[in-house]
Amino acid sequence: MQLLKNIFARIWAVWGIIAFTIVMLIFFPLFLLCLLWKEPKRSRISYPLFRIWMNVYLPLIGVFIRIKGKQHFKKGSNYIVLCNHSSLMDVPVSSPYIPGPNKTIAKIEMSRIPVFGTIYKLGSVLVDRKDKDSRIKSYVAMKEVLAAGLHMCIYPEGTSNKTGQPLKEFHDGAFKLAIDTRKPIIPAVLFGTAKRLSSTKPLYLLPGIVRFHFLPVVEIEPGSSTEVLRKKVFEMMWDYYSANK
Repeated sequence: MQLLKNIFARIWAVWGIIAFTIVMLIFFPLFLLCLLWKEPKRSRISYPLFRIWMNVYLPLIGVFIRIKGKQHFKKGSNYIVLCNHSSLMDVPVSSPYIPGPNKTIAKIEMSRIPVFGTIYKLGSVLVDRKDKDSRIKSYVAMKEVLAAGLHMCIYPEGTSNKTGQPLKEFHDGAFKLAIDTRKPIIPAVLFGTAKRLSSTKPLYLLPGIVRFHFLPVVEIEPGSSTEVLRKKVFEMMWDYYSANK
């Protein structure tokens, strides 16, 4: 039975690549038009396109999104949204389904892929984690995103979680950003992306449900420290994941 599942997952992954390429090429001219505008208008125009793109593509590969907790986003406010990270599917699920225009912190390497890289840059603040200057510039860019009224989506684990535990240890950057900008945090928990698109098995894709749950807002209190804030959000997300997996 497992052998048949593995064969199907690899055939389905090939279909996933074909479907992704076709849908991407259909939407590509629309994303190019977005480059005519400057930020933040560019993100406000491209955001619904990203969502429509995923609303077309994900059902084609049998993946369906179930969202909970959108009521935590208040009209007229923008947030730092922190997501767990266990699969390459996390970005195409999280960014389009965050309620409102946003940008995601993302690896600069992906932006070099022809065609896809152009679209990728539209929704991202790019960073080369090996380059100190790039990390500094990305931090400044994230502050500008928040100042422009957009949400900023960050994966505080940094890289994909392959530990088998609900979360990896969080980095400090997202929490320093929250303290510096006084922007509240909305923790968010993704369930099922690693089962749909494995981070440990190459060319492995399965249809199914992905759940995306937003947790209550974490306000930035005066005198908050990075360490205390990081620990509070980590425990919220760990406990929620453990109780609802």
